[in-house]
Amino acid sequence: MRTELVSEPGDVQRLNEDFASVALPASGRGGALVALDGVTPPTGPTGCLHSVPWFTARLGGALTELAVSLRDVPPAEVLSRAIVRTAETHGEGCDLSHPRTPQATVVMARWSPEWVEYLVLSDSALLVEKSDGTVSAVLDDRLSRLPRASLATDALIDAHLRNKEGGFFTAAADPSVAGRAVTGVLPRSSVRGLLALTDGAARWVEKFHEGGWRDCFTFVREEGAQALVDRVRELERADAETRTHLGRSKTHDDATVVYVEL
Repeated sequence: MRTELVSEPGDVQRLNEDFASVALPASGRGGALVALDGVTPPTGPTGCLHSVPWFTARLGGALTELAVSLRDVPPAEVLSRAIVRTAETHGEGCDLSHPRTPQATVVMARWSPEWVEYLVLSDSALLVEKSDGTVSAVLDDRLSRLPRASLATDALIDAHLRNKEGGFFTAAADPSVAGRAVTGVLPRSSVRGLLALTDGAARWVEKFHEGGWRDCFTFVREEGAQALVDRVRELERADAETRTHLGRSKTHDDATVVYVEL
C-alpha cells in the first residue's frame, strides 16, 4: 500500500482550514482516509468562540477515530456521531444554530478486505480508480447546480442556501446533515486507488481545466501529491491579474490531496 498526504494553506500568513488524515489500524485489515475543507466565514459574527481550524481539527480527529473504531457502523452514522462529539466540545458560549458557525465539507473513505465505503458532503471530491483503470468522481454537486445569481453574496448563501432544502449542505453542528451526504459501497477487489481533493486542489480540473478527473488521478499517481498542489499554485499566480479562470474566487485557496493506492 502507498499513501501520500499534502495539505497547504492558501496564504502562509493564515492557518490552514483544511484537515486530512490516513488511518491504518494495527490489525492491518483495512484503513480510512478523511479530508475536510473548512468553510471560511465572511466578515462578521459567527456566533462561536472558536475558529474554523479549531473546528476542522476536532471534527476531523473525531471522524478519523470513529471511522476505524466503529467498523460496523455505516459512514453516514460515523459522521453523525463525529458531529455530535464535536458540538459537545464547543461550550455554552457558542450559538451552534448560527448559520456561520464553524463548518466544513467532508470526504471519508474506508476500506476492509471485502469492501470500500465512501462519503462525500459538499464540494470536495473523491476519485476512485477501478481495477480496470477507469476513474470515477464521487461528487456532491448541489452547490455547483445552484444558479450563479443565487451565489451573489455570502449573506444570501447563509440566509437562504446553506444547510437548507433547495440549497447545499456542510457539516456544522446538526448531525442530521450526515444523511445528506453522497455515500456508497464497492467491492474491494474492484478498487485500485483513492484520491481525495479539497476544492483548492480540485482547481486543477474544475478551474484551470488541465485535464479531466482521470488525468488528475494519473498525474498524482505518477508525479505525486505535492506536484499537483505546486502546479495549482503556478496556475493561480498566472491567473492572478486576468482572473480568466478564477473569476471572483480568491487567488489562492487551501489545498489538500490524500492519495491511497490499495
